[in-house]
Amino acid sequence: MAVPKKKTSKSRRNMRRAHHAISATAHCECPNCGEMKRPHHVCSHCGHYDGREVVKVAAA
Repeated sequence: MAVPKKKTSKSRRNMRRAHHAISATAHCECPNCGEMKRPHHVCSHCGHYDGREVVKVAAA
């Protein structure tokens, strides 16, 4: 069975986890209404996707 010979220090452990940070989600501008939306998702503000209305959105 593989057993560590020495305790891994906090510094070495944290250096190994340096790439585990959560990256920010991408957003782009909706071509129909100009609101920010996720790429390849239906716009939650106007309900448009790929140049056509997919979801009916009630006017506030």
